[in-house]
Amino acid sequence: MTRTSAALGMCFPRTYPAALVKDVARRLEGGGADELWVIEDCFFTAGPSLVSAALSVTERLTVGLGIVPAVVRTAAVTAMEFATLDALAPGRFLPGIGHGVQEWMDQMGVRPKSPLTALEEVTVAVNRLLAGENVTMDGKYVSLRDVKLDAPPAEAPPILLGVRGPKSMALAGRVAGGVVLAEPATPSYVRAAFEQAGSPEGFVMAVFSAFCVRSDRKAAYEWTAPWLAGQLEQKNPALLTVPFYDDLISRYDESGLPGLISMPQEWWAEIGPIGTIDDAAAHLDALEAAGVHHIGLFPDPEVEHGLPQLDQVLELANR
Repeated sequence: MTRTSAALGMCFPRTYPAALVKDVARRLEGGGADELWVIEDCFFTAGPSLVSAALSVTERLTVGLGIVPAVVRTAAVTAMEFATLDALAPGRFLPGIGHGVQEWMDQMGVRPKSPLTALEEVTVAVNRLLAGENVTMDGKYVSLRDVKLDAPPAEAPPILLGVRGPKSMALAGRVAGGVVLAEPATPSYVRAAFEQAGSPEGFVMAVFSAFCVRSDRKAAYEWTAPWLAGQLEQKNPALLTVPFYDDLISRYDESGLPGLISMPQEWWAEIGPIGTIDDAAAHLDALEAAGVHHIGLFPDPEVEHGLPQLDQVLELANR
């Protein structure tokens, strides 16, 4: 069991070899973590396949899928995959759907004119199919005629939308069971997401948190600062919600990476589980206080650096 009531686990980055997922899943379950979150990005490894592998070698671990792009598979095929994964391990699979990176959608010839409409239609269709309905739809992006799953789940899992903007958050509040927020999912961002979604009852909040734990705080900050700089340069909307955003931008513009490394500890404490193991634990407490139900700690994307972090995930899970 985890140290908080929020389920705690680790993400499996897109850059990790597919065959590694079984070992990671076994180690997480054996060490007392709650979850593994599989990342699907084009054109790396396929999420449903990795989820299936992880579920097949565990008995307790929940495995989340973050996320499948709405338009890459048809809604019927997405529902079939979700139903199959749930059947492999009832109650242990959490599915996620998102817009997908639009440049990647364009590369594959499936970029929708309205990503928001496409995501809504797909989510509604998949939800109805998982509920066992016979579905006929004639939408802009989803066309179904008398489609019904042969074996829908006895209890369908909530579909989580991997989205960022306020319009997409509002959509999640209307048609989905929750959201999965990409890193950096700060407590401020979580509270804003709940508000933008309309705070519906039973809304599931899952987050990914880029983490870096060292015995010396400064060493953790030095390792993480280039990643944070990249998020600032990309104008990640998650960072817009932190109360010190303007000061953070000014600091970076004036001093670059050294300015980020030397910024106040409380700023780092808001941004992620970064610093000492106690700092990381305090950040997890803050996420739970903001209403988070599932936390996937996102390790370094390079296997040689990220895989050893699994031991720190387990330490946090057992505190």
